[in-house]
Amino acid sequence: MAKKPANSGKVWTPQEIKELKDLAKKNTPTRVIGIKLQRSEDAVYSKASEENIPLKPTNQSPYGTKKK
Repeated sequence: MAKKPANSGKVWTPQEIKELKDLAKKNTPTRVIGIKLQRSEDAVYSKASEENIPLKPTNQSPYGTKKK
């Protein structure tokens, strides 16, 4: 059985919501967002939906492929 994330069942803080918005804008995969925020993918999808944060990219290069 998979281990529960550290923040499982805890209330989202304003800082976590801000980070979720920032990561979503950068076209970060949901799985990576979950790892960074120590939340499950389902929790990330649910919170993004509640906050009207789009997780689908619009005309952006995939995460990590931008040339520096």
